[in-house]
Amino acid sequence: MRLPVVLSALALLAAACGGGQEAAPPAAHAVPEAPPGVKLVGGGQLGAPAAGGAAIAYDRKLVPSGASAHVTAESGAVLATSTVTVEGFLPRRTYGVHLHTKPCGPKPDDSGPHYQHAHDHASADNEVWLDFTTDAQGAATATARQDWAFPPDRAPRSMVIHAERTKAAGAKAGSAGRRIACVTLTGG
Repeated sequence: MRLPVVLSALALLAAACGGGQEAAPPAAHAVPEAPPGVKLVGGGQLGAPAAGGAAIAYDRKLVPSGASAHVTAESGAVLATSTVTVEGFLPRRTYGVHLHTKPCGPKPDDSGPHYQHAHDHASADNEVWLDFTTDAQGAATATARQDWAFPPDRAPRSMVIHAERTKAAGAKAGSAGRRIACVTLTGG
């Protein structure tokens, strides 16, 4: 009498497992696409202000003839990294540097205000500050990392070099003096 019970149990088990047929593979789940990355670049020898200039020097006393600047600003889904490298600047001098909202133009103010991520206030965590101090040959590199990304439809469009170090606190937080050079960023 045990044999019919065992056979019934085996039949139920086989039916539950697909009756000896291969099981269908599980349905694939759609994986959301990551937001597209943003990579912006710009630079070269800093020349005289001109309409549409990509690398401009507004003040030849602080940005000597032959000085150059190169910048990359890129982000993925959640992080942004920006780097500036300069050569031919005044030796052992500190400059303030920020990303701005508009491309460079013939006038220093053409590049618009500082690029701000989420809030309407100046701070190193809401803007991209790349202040640098040059070495004895007038060269420097600075890198800033943010824990946010550049939206492809609202990325920064220039990097501006200012005459002074960026003020980090107080009523003048984010200010760095006159705009003395500008590099337009391209890409997206």
